Amino acid sequence: MLWSQSKKVVVVIVGAFLNALAINFFLIPANVYSSGFTGVAQLLSKVLSEQTPLNVSMGFLLLALNIPVAVLGWLKVGKSFTLYSFLSVAMSSLFLELIPIKQVSADILLNAVFGGVIVAVGVGITLKWGASTGGLDIIAMVLSRMKDKPIGTYLFILNGFIIISAGFLFGWEKALYTIVSLYATTRVVDAIHTSHAKLTAMVITKKADELKAAIHSQLVRGITMIPAKGAFSNEPRDIMMIVVTRYELFDLERIIKEIDPNAFTNIIQTTGVFGFFRRD
Repeated sequence: MLWSQSKKVVVVIVGAFLNALAINFFLIPANVYSSGFTGVAQLLSKVLSEQTPLNVSMGFLLLALNIPVAVLGWLKVGKSFTLYSFLSVAMSSLFLELIPIKQVSADILLNAVFGGVIVAVGVGITLKWGASTGGLDIIAMVLSRMKDKPIGTYLFILNGFIIISAGFLFGWEKALYTIVSLYATTRVVDAIHTSHAKLTAMVITKKADELKAAIHSQLVRGITMIPAKGAFSNEPRDIMMIVVTRYELFDLERIIKEIDPNAFTNIIQTTGVFGFFRRD
């Protein structure tokens, strides 16, 4: 358990480093903007430095924006998830201060694409290990539970705000390249993790009782048990069907590996859920 949590911390730190590297080496030099709160902090830092006497660093703004969100996430989403997400934000802010802003290429398209891809790798591995890069992810999760709308709706709204603001303030060419960067980020994150907010796991196991107890002790999710029999061996088995959010997938995988490494698990993309699905 301790080794697993240690690896998770390392992955979160690596993801934060990649995020900061992409921003300081590719996006900031090209005036192309990232997604979520990172993009908001990037915009605010540039506006404050150019339009006012204040010169506030992007790393400080990113941390400041995420402090109230972390409190909200702690109360509404979950302590472990929020803790790792805030660690990701804190390390991103630190790396943004430590890594110098340096132009790698003068080509704005190369900066937009490579910046978006490197950000996506950092975000993707962070999500895959059961955390997030904070900010918008947490707000979108809370709003999704309150309004019962997909998380993607809220992500789209804020990212749309970033694109429009970049267009009005710094020219529509920058806004268009920001769209290219966001598209690259979205596609790579989907490839590394998943684009679906909810997933259905079909677990075929001989240790259904132990798995059921472990899942219920760590995840607040219902399980449907389906009796089954192996076609080749004729041995009795159970199929456990459970719907989880993409943020719970890492914990579910870990539980299955600990209890029954020989279980066969099929992860299915879930486009919608009708009926009761616990949201708090």
